Amino acid sequence: MRVVITGAGGQVGQEVAAAFGPRWDVVALDHSRLDVSDRDAVLQLVAGTSPDVIVHTAAWTAVDACEEDPDRAYLVNALGTRHVAEAARWCGAHLCYLSTDYVFDGASGRPYTEWDDPHPLSVYGRSKLGGEHACPPEATIVRTSWVCGRHGSNMARTVLRLAREPGPLRFVDDQHGSPTMAADLAGVVMRLAVERRPGLFHVTNQGQTTWYGFARAVLGAAGLDPGRVEPIATVSLQPPRPAPRPPFSVLDNAALRLSGLPLLPAWEESLEVLVKELVAV
Repeated sequence: MRVVITGAGGQVGQEVAAAFGPRWDVVALDHSRLDVSDRDAVLQLVAGTSPDVIVHTAAWTAVDACEEDPDRAYLVNALGTRHVAEAARWCGAHLCYLSTDYVFDGASGRPYTEWDDPHPLSVYGRSKLGGEHACPPEATIVRTSWVCGRHGSNMARTVLRLAREPGPLRFVDDQHGSPTMAADLAGVVMRLAVERRPGLFHVTNQGQTTWYGFARAVLGAAGLDPGRVEPIATVSLQPPRPAPRPPFSVLDNAALRLSGLPLLPAWEESLEVLVKELVAV
């Protein structure tokens, strides 16, 4: 059986490819091999590959840059997903699409289930919701949040880099979410895709925190002083961020839980494993 992975050069795409491993014939496509905004390229490559499953992780995730270039955001995240969905339909492949907590506005004050109505605040969130709408009913849509991993740019790596410099580390304490380790996420994505489970699934590590709490946990896991981290408000960020962030985007993994599928470990537990790997490199 064959699986095509788009965005395979990203932090999630690399972990998804590793999760499928040697049991599958994996065709891992990074941006240099496939630009999902090019419809002809997507259709031709997928037709020539004839996959059983397509895991679509390719996206433009630069939240603030999306705000300043909405056409590119919609081209990649929404129209690009339409191209991949069309190709999946042509070859009869099951589509699994990776989406985001940014489809919510964060105003509820409680964890969001898969049956809550989205209301994105940013261009990035709206473009990713557009990608969800481009998926057929039988597709698997996985929403996740605050992803960190061994590859690419993410907050865990940023905290460790900043910790090498003198002075305090300042992180916002008024944005709440569920940190998710990319390797944990990839295992669930693989299972949902292989089992062809349709519909929405929220997949995050368990528990919630703020970026301030997350940064403290990273330093603690690295054997450094968490007291160096100072809390600030989002409005105090300099320079101000172009894209609004949802203040509370914790995702309730209700569909997994109610389906009897195992949930991911607590975020602190998996973060400790990740940080030890990053520090050892």
